[in-house]
Amino acid sequence: MSKVVDPHIHLFNLDAGNYDWLNPEQAPEWPDKDKIRRSYLEQDLLLGEVAELAGFVHIEAGFDNANPEREIAWLEDHCTKPFRSIAYADLTSSEAESQLQRLAEHPSVVGVRFILDEQAEAVLANPQFKENLAKLESMGLIFEAQLPLADTNAVNLLSDLMTTLPDLKVVVNHTGSPVFLTEEWMNSITQLAHHPECYIKCSGWEMFKRDWEVSAVKPLISFAIRQFGLTRVMLASNFPVSELSLSYADFWKRNLKEMKWKGFEKDMLCYDNAVRIYQIPVV
Repeated sequence: MSKVVDPHIHLFNLDAGNYDWLNPEQAPEWPDKDKIRRSYLEQDLLLGEVAELAGFVHIEAGFDNANPEREIAWLEDHCTKPFRSIAYADLTSSEAESQLQRLAEHPSVVGVRFILDEQAEAVLANPQFKENLAKLESMGLIFEAQLPLADTNAVNLLSDLMTTLPDLKVVVNHTGSPVFLTEEWMNSITQLAHHPECYIKCSGWEMFKRDWEVSAVKPLISFAIRQFGLTRVMLASNFPVSELSLSYADFWKRNLKEMKWKGFEKDMLCYDNAVRIYQIPVV
């Protein structure tokens, strides 16, 4: 049986956390968002006979952005599988350094995410943000970059920052939000791939098309592999948002079987790269 390390999942504890974004009046304005407005715990990561889940990376899920350590403390108390945490931190704040120091005291924390999305250009040009990225670099923490790679101005700014901070490890989320192959997206992928400490996670297909198909997304993944190389690309689920399209087991069935990767490709994309990049203590 194949082993999987999923480098992009979210767990929800609605009894203790806020999760404002799950409320219907909050963005994203998905008509079916109520389907995932419940608690999701580690035991909900069910793969059945498809594969063995050997570990995962938890990405901040809006538990309590005013006190992000609360989410990390809950995860470290709840989770039993090998895992790492990407915490929330407001990287536009002058208080970010003290927050980062507190987060780094938690053994599971290996990086932070501050979602860029439609504000990417403004945030990436913010002097305080740049200063806080330099702190991330000095602390050896990962920056999870969630932005549309079709935004070429923002990509240029991100590329400039990585040139200035060559040791900062940046992981692009959700393949840079492509709906389909476009010249802007391909140019951005090629540009970012020139930075050796930039990596990319291929996930989030359900956010752009609920009934996504392997035939539509494999060309995007294959292009990313051609530019980044096989060692800097990871396949990830975005659970439980992925459940708006299909079950967790069926998602990994598509990745492990229907995409028809070669054996060594499958191992690297679904296990080895995530273990190495996020330093996951798998047995």
